[in-house]
Order: sequence, then structure tokens, then C-alpha cells
Amino acid sequence: MAASRGLEAVPDMLGRNRLREKHNDHDDGFWSRHPRLRIAPGVFIGGVIGTAVRAALSEMQSSDWVWPWVTFCINMVGAMLLGFLLEYLARTGDDVGIRQSFRLFVGTGIIGGFTTYGTFILETDTRFMDAHMLAGLSYGVTSILLGLVFAACGVMLAERCASRRNRKAGEGR
Repeated sequence: MAASRGLEAVPDMLGRNRLREKHNDHDDGFWSRHPRLRIAPGVFIGGVIGTAVRAALSEMQSSDWVWPWVTFCINMVGAMLLGFLLEYLARTGDDVGIRQSFRLFVGTGIIGGFTTYGTFILETDTRFMDAHMLAGLSYGVTSILLGLVFAACGVMLAERCASRRNRKAGEGR
């Protein structure tokens, strides 16, 4: 059935089969040779949106604060949203077509632009350079550990939402 829709099963990095769009070897056009480039504008626009929101929120950060609360909160919210998005999409359908474009626009673009590993590193390093060693160390460790916790919370929430959606879809048949 997947083949009739122009899809083929391709193993992912973990060896699980995932469906993706078949490459048309007969069309020598630019887009058929570079199908991934079709999603680049969406990722770019999503990145602009996410970065603009982060920049606006970052204006709330006072340079007097020892703990960079705004970046910390942005990264925790982003970790949870990304955990939710990826898990929900993985549980509710194949990563092809519009679903793949949506994942890349929202996940890679908006959430990727919203969260900021570079600012996290810069703020950690700034704490060390300003002789706030304990603040720098605790900020770095806490951000990583709580980032994992927030991502796991997003995954668990997505599991519940996807299960509820699948149950309702089963009842409607």
C-alpha cells in the first residue's frame, strides 16, 4: 500500500523501518535531485519566528542577575515542547510529507530558534569568568539535568495524548 502512494521503507539509525517519499530517478530536475532542500524555507522561517520570540523574551533578563533565568526558562520550555512534538508525531503517523514538513518547521525551526545552546554556553562561561564559579557550575549542570527531565515530561504527555487520540479514533470506526 505504501508503494502505491510513492513511499518506500527505509531503515533509520536504529534499524527501524520508516516510510519516506520515493526518489524519482527519471526526473533530472533540481528538486528531484535535492528533495531535502524543499523543506529549507520552512525551517528558515520557523527559525526566524523562534529566534524573534527568544530575543523579545531575553530583553527581560537583567545583567545584574547571577542566574540567567530567562534563558533557563526558555530552554526548559523548549525541551518539553520538543519532547512532546517528536513523541506525539512518532506515535500518530509516519514521518513523511506534510507531517515531516511540520516537524521540521516547528521542531527544527521554531523550537530550535527559540531554545539556545549557544547562549546557554555563553552564560555559563560568563559566570565562570566573573568569578561566580558555583553559579556557573550549578547553572550548567541544572540546565542539562532539568532539560532532560522536561523533555521526558513532554514525551510522557505526548504518550497520553496520542493514546487518547488513538482510542477515540478506534471508537469512531
